[in-house]
Amino acid sequence: MTGPLMAYAADQLKARFTVHELWKAEDRAALLREVGGRVQGVAGGGHIRIDGALFDTLPKLEVVSNFGVGYDNVDAREAGKRGLVVTNTPDVLTDEVADLTLGLLLATVRQLPQVDRYLRAGKWLSSAYPLTTSLRTRKVGIVGLGRIGKAVASRIEAFGLPVVYHGRSRQDDVSYRYYPSLVEMAQDVDTLISVAPGGASTHHMINAEVLKALGPNGILVNVGRGTVVDEKALIEALNSKTILSAGLDVFEDEPRVPAELIAIDHVVLLPHVGSASVHTREAMGQLLVDNLVSWFDGKGPLTPVVETPWTKKA
Repeated sequence: MTGPLMAYAADQLKARFTVHELWKAEDRAALLREVGGRVQGVAGGGHIRIDGALFDTLPKLEVVSNFGVGYDNVDAREAGKRGLVVTNTPDVLTDEVADLTLGLLLATVRQLPQVDRYLRAGKWLSSAYPLTTSLRTRKVGIVGLGRIGKAVASRIEAFGLPVVYHGRSRQDDVSYRYYPSLVEMAQDVDTLISVAPGGASTHHMINAEVLKALGPNGILVNVGRGTVVDEKALIEALNSKTILSAGLDVFEDEPRVPAELIAIDHVVLLPHVGSASVHTREAMGQLLVDNLVSWFDGKGPLTPVVETPWTKKA
């Protein structure tokens, strides 16, 4: 186990397997030298990178079960080359993250945290809070129309707002307008919601050019991965009023958030809590456990990632 998991999942793993808690070791290299030759499965959690360097220390490794739908902490391509299987936890967190996304959007547009602070400071006694921008008339562009992106889109539609999207390719099963160019989409919308995964292909795709195209009434919401956004460019865009505001649940170097970003009062910042309800985190933990149990029962993985597709072996 590379990092801490909820007791709900960790206790099940310890009841079924011999578990070594890598993040607790004072000398991780020494622990890996001691037990690495016996390890057959990894339960991925926390911020420890699961890559070729770790694989080299685990010669009998068969499967990596990752906690979360995003798995950019795992080098899945390298795992595939080595014949390993990587799993994640899709679907069980889709609605929770989509709900949080709409909450974050509303909080950013209507400045709800700032209004709360205004009241608590006693300022309402002397004057009303200034008028805010509105969700009405906004047009939303979604970056990454996967499971969560589609769930977000359906909620946006329920608010009566038009939705368009940008991704790697057009999807034939949706009616939303597709933009092959992110810059062109940013020019045509005033609200950008990123649900895109991390990795080299999406690194800093929301950059200074995209933010400039979004414009002075623009709002950026990011619930995907922090590395998708160029944080330095975003801070500059917010300070120069190139865009209006931002609502962020993810950051480039979590859990470290730039002081320059924290100092900007008109943004809303959350500590990566998109799926952080007891109900959903337990469901995610259960799927992590179920993937490992299914694998070692000889039934194969339940939710393998695309880089390590599974074909049942005779």
